Parts: sequence; structure tokens; C-alpha cells
Amino acid sequence: MTYFSDYSKKRFTILVVIVSISGFSQGMLLPLISIIFERDGVSSALNGLNATGLYIGTLLISPFIEQPLRRWGYKPIILIGGALVFASLLAFPLWKSVTFWFVLRLLIGVGDHALHYATQTWITSTADHKSLGKGMAIYGLSFSIGFAVGPLMVKLIEIAEALPFIVSSIMCLFAWSFVFLLQNEKPERLTGDLNARGWQRYKMAIVFGWIAFLGPFVYGFLESSLNALFPVYALRKGFEVGMIPIILSVFTFGGILTQVPLGALGDKVGRRNILMIGSFGGAIIFAIASFLEHSQFAVAVAFFLTGTLVGSMFSLGITFMADLTPKELLPTGNLLCGIALSIGSLTGPFLGGVYLECVKNYSFLLLVAMLLLVVAMVLFIFGRRKHQQPTMAK
Repeated sequence: MTYFSDYSKKRFTILVVIVSISGFSQGMLLPLISIIFERDGVSSALNGLNATGLYIGTLLISPFIEQPLRRWGYKPIILIGGALVFASLLAFPLWKSVTFWFVLRLLIGVGDHALHYATQTWITSTADHKSLGKGMAIYGLSFSIGFAVGPLMVKLIEIAEALPFIVSSIMCLFAWSFVFLLQNEKPERLTGDLNARGWQRYKMAIVFGWIAFLGPFVYGFLESSLNALFPVYALRKGFEVGMIPIILSVFTFGGILTQVPLGALGDKVGRRNILMIGSFGGAIIFAIASFLEHSQFAVAVAFFLTGTLVGSMFSLGITFMADLTPKELLPTGNLLCGIALSIGSLTGPFLGGVYLECVKNYSFLLLVAMLLLVVAMVLFIFGRRKHQQPTMAK
């Protein structure tokens, strides 16, 4: 990736570190709480509903986050979001309650969205457009590495149930402290009617970039449904507890291996093509894996292969959006990407929980395969149209 100065490199590195620790916390939190609740006899529907707290928090803050970012800049938003995350993580051991933990997850959702929205907008607004795909791939890679390592911390509950929460909180605090080394910056000013009318900004961003929002939506659905409910499904199928976090981690590691290559390839052949082929391939692999659940190793291999194809959908979706959206609307486009991610993340645990309760004779993996197939078809049918950036009113 090309940068204009050593400071730009330092800024990018710090943002990447922050996102990796955030991914670590999210990757740990979803399977950890799911397993704790399953052991305590909490129903899968309530378990899945509780997991939505993280994404409800994201949706609640979304309508209010753009204007503070434009007014105050990136740095204050990252600091506030990071503080909410590590404080909430540290509060989990204080009181074991489904309701209290739901509230904490909601607060983490608010903080995480503020953090991610500010960091990804900062990167997309300052990166060289020719290498934007590679830059966002590195951003996504850092989150994926953290997210892959996170589930491995589940084993710490055998030492002490509070230990994973404490370790994660300390790591978030450590990464958060590096933000103080950065100089604050603000997005480009809006012009004309877009400065006066908020809904006009959203309308234009949606009209020109809606197809790109499928990437974050699918990523959110996969992230939440697989990490929150696959452990429940796997335990009922007789999987070993120690094997479940490994299966979840290899899915993320698959995405890690191909994150940067697919991002660079997207710069050359187009993000839409990468998203479409990845979705279709993932649907086929998960459909096949649904017939191989007697072998935990075969399921792990299927998760790894699918991860290599769809693990980059979030970063590819963001760069696809940046291709279609004028620069002064990038904060709005990034906000809508975050909302799409949250909608997918909310839909995953809800549909997954209902699916586990109501559908007894079919594999949980078929639900994911059907979603990926539908997305591939939408990209194939509607993604052919050439998009052009709108001319902004002066």
C-alpha cells in the first residue's frame, strides 16, 4: 500500500492494531457466552436472542454517529467507542444474569460500531484509491486474525469463568491507549443540498451503493450465526467441546489466508466478481458439508474452505462501496455498511435460533448455504449494471 508519509504508516498501523483487538473480543464473546448459557440450560432461542444485543447496540447508535464524526473528527469517536468496549467487558464477571449480559452486549455494540465506523472511514478517506482494496484487505485481515484467535480463549473458562472477560478487557485497553498518539482529522466537508438534508445523503448512497452492502450483510450473518449458534448445534450433534472453537477458528483462518490476495485481485478484476464467486462457492461447500457431519474433521475442512471464499466479504463490500460512492459521501456509505453488517448480524442469531427450534431434520449449515446462494444470484442478476458516481451539487 502507498502512503504519503511515515505518519500515515503509523496511523494505519495503529488503526489495524485497534481493529484486531476488537475482533479478538468479538470472536471470544459470541461462542463463550453461548457455551456458558447452553451449560446453564438457557434455551437456544433465548441464547440467540441474547447474542443480538451486540447488533441492536450497533443499530441504535447508527443514526446518531455520522454528525459527531463530521463535527469532532475520527479520534474522539474511536476513544469513546474503545472505552465503552473495555469497560463493558470488565463488567461481565460482576453479575451473571441473562438480562445484565444483554445490556453489556448492547453497550459493546455501541462502542464497537463507533470504533469500526471511525477507523474504516478514516482509512477509506485517506488511502490511495489505486491500492484501496489491498489496504482494506489488511484492515479486514487484522480483524479476522483477532476474531480467529478469540474463540480459542473459550478454554479459559475451565480455569475461571471470569478469566476470558478480564484478559480481553486488558488487551482492549492496551490497544486503545495507542490512539492518543494520533493527530485528529475530520472528513471532507459536504456541499450543497447534501449538507442540509441528511436523508438526501442516505438516499444517494443507497441508490449508488446498495449492491455493495450485501458484502457486510453476509459477513454479519455468518459471523453471528456461526459463532453464536453453531456451538449449540454442534453440542447437540455430539461434537467435542474442544473441537468447536477449532472449527470456528479455521473458518476465520481461511479468510485470513485469502484476505489480502482477494483484496488485491478485486483491484484488478472487480469486487462484484469476487463477491459473487465466493458466495456461490461457499454455498456449494456448506451444502456438501451438511451431509458430512458424522466427521468433525470433514466439517472443519469445509469451514476452512468456505472461509477462504467468504471471509473477505466485509472488506470487499466496503471497497466496492467506495468504488461507487463520491468521496464526500464516504462517511455515509461507511455508516450504511455498518448498518448492513448489523442487520445481517441480527438476522443470523434470530433466524438461526428459530431454525434450530423448528427444523429438526435438516442441517444448520443448509440455512447458511441458502443465504449464500441467494446473494450470489442477486450479484449475478443485478450486479452487471455499470455504476457511476453521482455528480455532487456545488
